[in-house]
Amino acid sequence: MIDDSSARKYINHLSTTNYQLSSNYMAYWLVKSEPFKYSWDQFVKDGTTFWDGVRNYAARNNLRDMKRGDQVFFYHSNEGLEIVGIAKVAKEAYQDPTTEEEAWLAVDLKPVRKLKQPVALKTIKADPRLQQMALLRLGRLSVQPVTAEEWDIILQYEKGG
Repeated sequence: MIDDSSARKYINHLSTTNYQLSSNYMAYWLVKSEPFKYSWDQFVKDGTTFWDGVRNYAARNNLRDMKRGDQVFFYHSNEGLEIVGIAKVAKEAYQDPTTEEEAWLAVDLKPVRKLKQPVALKTIKADPRLQQMALLRLGRLSVQPVTAEEWDIILQYEKGG
């Protein structure tokens, strides 16, 4: 888990970048899942899922900020270490059904498409344009914002370059 100081610094960074969290703009996100627990293929088979079990306040706040229609990268963590697909937010934040604690939220996600070519963490790390990406700066955070520029760069890699 990240410490409170790191989270505060990162939140301050977000406020000075081009993250689009206004309801007038589509925002971009990344969610992580260990493939042996919940893989992209299972997600596609299910057709929709609720993203629950988040117990980190910074990740929870990101769930809270997600709006219907926002685009989401689906990242395989621990094994694979790659972005494998694109989902969209189908339902905005609501009480996490896996707990009675009001502090925790869930959102519904729906798969959009599998990436033609997964984008590996090592590829992201090697690109100087992506050095401020939350995936690199706050690697343990399970729900992360992605800037429009980062989104576009990742999609370029999907196409082979």
